[in-house]
Amino acid sequence: MFHIRMSDRGEVLLSGRFDAAQVENAKAVFDKLVTTTAVDFKDLNYISSAGLGVLMATQKRLKDSGHELKLRNVSGHIRDVFTIARFDLIFDIK
Repeated sequence: MFHIRMSDRGEVLLSGRFDAAQVENAKAVFDKLVTTTAVDFKDLNYISSAGLGVLMATQKRLKDSGHELKLRNVSGHIRDVFTIARFDLIFDIK
């Protein structure tokens, strides 16, 4: 199961499995972002290439206006996915 929501502090909170079946739910949230925003991965267990695609499209759109996504609390195995895809060079990951 995948959940995405905005926190009271304006962060995007992800949990569960972010795969192709969840792209439309995620896009509904990410498409509304217009400023630099933190995305909390603390409770995310899995991300597919479709999930990476949503993040990449959002990052590109935000960068065009001088903003970005900042990825936080990324687990080791999800960080490995970002490293293998070389997305660690595109995102601020902490």
